[in-house]
Amino acid sequence: MDLTVELLAVARLAAAAGAAVLASRNGDALGVSNKGDAGDWVTAYDVAAEDAVRRAITAARPQDTITGEEHGTTKPEAPSGYRWSIDPLDGTTNFIRNIVYYATSVAVADPDGVWLAGVVHAPALERVYYASRGQGAWLEARGRVTRLEGPVAGRKGQILATGFSYDPTVRAQQAVALGGLMDGFADVRRLGSAALDLCMVADGTIDAFGERGLNEHDFSAGALIAEEAGCWVRRPRLTSPLRGGPKDGDRLAAWTCAASLELSGKFPL
Repeated sequence: MDLTVELLAVARLAAAAGAAVLASRNGDALGVSNKGDAGDWVTAYDVAAEDAVRRAITAARPQDTITGEEHGTTKPEAPSGYRWSIDPLDGTTNFIRNIVYYATSVAVADPDGVWLAGVVHAPALERVYYASRGQGAWLEARGRVTRLEGPVAGRKGQILATGFSYDPTVRAQQAVALGGLMDGFADVRRLGSAALDLCMVADGTIDAFGERGLNEHDFSAGALIAEEAGCWVRRPRLTSPLRGGPKDGDRLAAWTCAASLELSGKFPL
């Protein structure tokens, strides 16, 4: 089996395992706690979903390294060089409030830090977005599979999606920058899930997405899906795949963006 085919199959299986945990949501058993910054919540479902994703990956590829939002980075004794980046519940606040924009995100990079496969599985939306390097991006929704081709070029009333940091200082800077980013756009959306924002650029629902200060697990799968859909994509580079991705300073300064080529110049370099 071609390696990228294998990796995508594992990513789909792992994302489905995490999404199945989220689909069992019980509002009386969320187990909500705070990770430090105001609004940075974690639930029992975040942890259970990450456990399910890790089990699926480890069963299929026991020598791969795994980086997850809740449990950090784990390495086997003889690592293969491939590393998985997982966000078991992207959109935790939405999940807590029973807003449908949340998903399990799973992606894998090769030893050089090149993203090879990614899946964003959104159980409440009944959508599975997926892509593998050089093979295009796809949406599976309610039994139908559609190839993604990105936003419609030249569309009137273009919509920008973005997000804001939990850190008040960074958030204030983002608010100041928003006016410049909005130039030429008719409106803005803030869905609360960067993974789904990127996927919705890929499927043409929104025209562009840009956000400063994302963690790697927020963008790893969604950025590949947007890229494979033909979008212009900018994301932080991995400084060391086996050490967990970008350094914090690089992450806070960097923008993750996705748009059609005609809109690429609206985002900071």
